[in-house]
Amino acid sequence: MEDVVEASWTDPECPVARAADLVGDRWSLLIIRDAMDGARSFTDFQQRTGIARNILTDRLRKLTAHGLLEHVEAPTGKRRRYALTDAGKDLFPVVVTLRQWGERHAFEPGEPRSVLVDAHGAVVPDVVPAAADGTTLTSDTTSVLKAPS
Repeated sequence: MEDVVEASWTDPECPVARAADLVGDRWSLLIIRDAMDGARSFTDFQQRTGIARNILTDRLRKLTAHGLLEHVEAPTGKRRRYALTDAGKDLFPVVVTLRQWGERHAFEPGEPRSVLVDAHGAVVPDVVPAAADGTTLTSDTTSVLKAPS
């Protein structure tokens, strides 16, 4: 992202706002989610999400320009493929936390849904922010220090 200058950040000093500016729309997050789940080609992303081709083109271009995805050589060498960069992979805890929030708040009891499991088939435990001493952190136990003016 160092080479990309965002013309107008929503809130230039807020990391949450900048992250939302980069991946806060639904399509970008679903593309990142699907890349984490093995999608690599334009067709993969289009079929998994049902996104319109023009919107997908725009989001892939944006995610690549901001260093979340990169172009990689396809085994056949015929088509561009996409892979998560380290910055894209760093979104994994964000996607897991958003998924877990959705499990708790976006489904009715008993409603069918997908489940995230580890390599052994065990359900991934809740992601919970913790202080250095291991105590759970919440919005009630943290605060934001504003950047100096």
